[in-house]
Amino acid sequence: MTHSVHTLDVLGAATRWPVNDAPHGLSVTAAHNVIVTCRVVRKIKEFSSHGDLLRELTLPDDVINPWHTVLSRIVCHGSSVLDDPIHRVCMISADGRRIVHSHGGQCGSAVGQYNVPSHLAIDDNEFIYVVDVNNRRVTLLSPTLTHVRQVVSSDKLKWMPYTLCLDVQRRRLYANDNERKDDKYIAGRVVVFSV
Repeated sequence: MTHSVHTLDVLGAATRWPVNDAPHGLSVTAAHNVIVTCRVVRKIKEFSSHGDLLRELTLPDDVINPWHTVLSRIVCHGSSVLDDPIHRVCMISADGRRIVHSHGGQCGSAVGQYNVPSHLAIDDNEFIYVVDVNNRRVTLLSPTLTHVRQVVSSDKLKWMPYTLCLDVQRRRLYANDNERKDDKYIAGRVVVFSV
């Protein structure tokens, strides 16, 4: 099996380039580079918009189950299914060897804790929105990963949110909300919030 990133141009022409590891989370930088989070091998790969590998970082040892990365250096990780005790958002050093800042820690539901932080969105001022799957909420963090406030509470989500998209110009946050039973998704919706 070839693990690839697929792209479409404005005319619908498709291209793809190999990632050589199973890709999980994707994001795009302001310079239009593509950031690929590879969960199984605990790596972050940055590609040009044409598919050239620009850099590859192996994550620190205590970042076990990475889900998504933004800005090539801010990653969310933690898994309830795989018995991962650490659920947090962390900023890694440029070489990927150490954690510079972090928010979260032991899995939980209190302020400052997460239960599967699975996806990130970032605004123009580098504030980070974190979707917390099992706590059914979205948290806002400062650029240094300090807690600012809860943006979306669990009463605003019906099931389990997994991903986010932020429209910076319209100040809209889009969250998917999925119902899952017996390891299958049986219903879903997109919920829109003003931020």
